[in-house]
Amino acid sequence: MSAHLRLARLAGAASIQDGGRHGYLRYGLSASGPMDPLAFAAANRLVGNPADAAALEFGLAGARLRAEGGAVRLALAGAPSGMRLDGEPVAAHRSLVLPDGAELTIERPREGVFAYLAVSGGFAVRSVMGSRALHQRAALGGLDGRALREGDRLPLTASPMGGTDVCLEPVPLQRTAPIRVVLGPQDDLFSETGLATFLHETFTVSNRADRMGYQLDGPAIAHGPGGFNIVSDATVAGSVQVPGSGRPIVLLADRQTTGGYPKIATVISADLRRIAQRRPGEPVRFEAIDLATATRLAREEAARIAALGAQLKPVESETERLMAANLAGAAVDALGTED
Repeated sequence: MSAHLRLARLAGAASIQDGGRHGYLRYGLSASGPMDPLAFAAANRLVGNPADAAALEFGLAGARLRAEGGAVRLALAGAPSGMRLDGEPVAAHRSLVLPDGAELTIERPREGVFAYLAVSGGFAVRSVMGSRALHQRAALGGLDGRALREGDRLPLTASPMGGTDVCLEPVPLQRTAPIRVVLGPQDDLFSETGLATFLHETFTVSNRADRMGYQLDGPAIAHGPGGFNIVSDATVAGSVQVPGSGRPIVLLADRQTTGGYPKIATVISADLRRIAQRRPGEPVRFEAIDLATATRLAREEAARIAALGAQLKPVESETERLMAANLAGAAVDALGTED
């Protein structure tokens, strides 16, 4: 029997995502892919996969998974979540081997929203239009075109089990940092008061938040004399639409590809993960930057993802960690004098 992960328990949302389904915007299909690309890439690199290999995305979810048909090396990265292997605590942001028949329990994240579980070799699910990423509204990709549910058996690609487990520094969530935007393309359709509200007031993530977009609560953003309707035009990941309510909506991975509400700004690509990891009720502040700065930050984020493989470090055993601390060299006698 080929190796599988059985999803014995699931509390929350989970799907299979990879680097995304690109090249289909003209046909009305957004790319999907991970909500936090940096955490997603970190999980993959920890198990030796390409940064864009298919992995599990958990959104405010807890789960219990069982290895069947063979051991599997895996890693969890992203929103901080407690983990246990057959009841014993294990750390995230490191690789570990889940033996055949063993169970891994992932708790709901203590903060943030999205965590990623990658397995060495990846998930052996069917590629649809060049991607394994689930686009739920289009019923494409993932496991049979749907989100995951309890009892699912997730097929794994065979991979060698040798080698040393490795770790990475945890990926920071930056939960209070401002969300940087480039104004436009329709910022001229808002009043000066509306623009000031957008840039200087604090909003919060509402309960109407999913992979398609986050609607924000807060003061209404005033449109200009032309109102809030425009001829539908293209959207991108990060487009900030403002409908008639004046409440902004930040479009994300599974967004619609066109829209008829004016877009006051676009969240820069490097900050999409910042807003994606904000929970309902958490604050959002916007900061305008210019296009040249946004381009530089995008290149820096791409370089950061590319460098993850070089930052992997072997996992030290507890004995090695204590020896490295050189505790014996600082031993003292009962009177407090050094040996």
